[in-house]
Amino acid sequence: MHDSLRRLDLNLLVTLDALLTELNVTRAAQRLHLAQPTVSVQLARLRDLLDDPLLLPGPRGMRPTARAEALRTPLRQALEALQLAIAPAQPFDPAAASQTWRVAATDYGASTILLPALATLRAAAPATRLAVLDLQPSALVRQAELGEIDMAFHIAEQAPAELRQRSLFVERYVLVGRTDHPGLRRKPTLKQFCALEQVIVSPDGGGFHGPTDNALAERGLSRQVVLSVPHFMLLASVLASSDLVAMVPERLVVGDARLKVVDAPLAVRSFEMLMLWPERVHRDPGHRWLRGVIGECLGGDRNWR
Repeated sequence: MHDSLRRLDLNLLVTLDALLTELNVTRAAQRLHLAQPTVSVQLARLRDLLDDPLLLPGPRGMRPTARAEALRTPLRQALEALQLAIAPAQPFDPAAASQTWRVAATDYGASTILLPALATLRAAAPATRLAVLDLQPSALVRQAELGEIDMAFHIAEQAPAELRQRSLFVERYVLVGRTDHPGLRRKPTLKQFCALEQVIVSPDGGGFHGPTDNALAERGLSRQVVLSVPHFMLLASVLASSDLVAMVPERLVVGDARLKVVDAPLAVRSFEMLMLWPERVHRDPGHRWLRGVIGECLGGDRNWR
C-alpha cells in the first residue's frame, strides 16, 4: 500500500474526482482550471497506476468502470477529510468547546495555579472538562509526547528542557503554625526556630530533609523535624490542630484563618513555578486560550501565551 501511495501524485486524485463527477474530460478540465490535454495526460497516468481504464466512451460522454465506481465515494470522502485536515485552524470559541484538558500537578500546583483559574474556566468554557493528574517528574516528557497530558506545572530547576515553558511566579517560604501558637506570638529567633517541633512535606514519601535544612546546614545548624507528610493539604490540617510548625510556600496559606504566618528567622531559597507543555499543542488555538486564561488569573497578561 505504501509503495502505491508513494507513486501517486495527489493532483491525480483531484483530477480523478473531477472526472468521476463530470464524466467528461473537457468539463473536468474546466472545473480544475486546466487545459484539456493536461487532464487527458493525467487520466492516462491514472489508468496506468490503477491498472484500470476507469472511464470508457459512452452514448452521452463517458461511463465509469466498476473500479472507478467503487472509488467514487471513498475518494470524495478522503479528499474532503484531507481538505479539513490542512484547513487553517478555526478561532477557538470557549463557549462552544467540549474538549478535555489533562494537566499534571502536585497538590500545591493544583491549589495555587488551577484553583484560582477554575471559576473563569468553568464560566467561559462550561462544556469542557479538566483532569488533574499526579505530577510524575520522570515521566513528564513521555506523557506529553504520547498525549497523556497536555500541560504540567513544575519547579524551574527540575523542568525538562524538551517541553516549552513559561514562568508563572516565584514563591517564597514562610513560617506557619496555628493562630494561637505560643511560639509564634512574634518572629522567633534562629535558636527558638530550631527548637520548635516541625513538620515537612515529602512528595516522594518519608523524607525529613528539605530546602530549610540546607539553609540551616550552611550555618552549622539543624532543626527538629518530627513529622513527614506526602501532601500540602494534609500539612495545613496538621498545623491547625497541633503545636507543630512548618516552613510552607506562602501562596498555599494566604487567607487560611486557621493559620498564623510569620517571617522565618533565616532566608530559604525561593523557587520558580513554570507552566510546561509539549510542542504538539503549542499552536493549538484551544490550548493557547487555556494558557492565556491561567496566566491572566495569576495576575499576568493573557497575551503572553
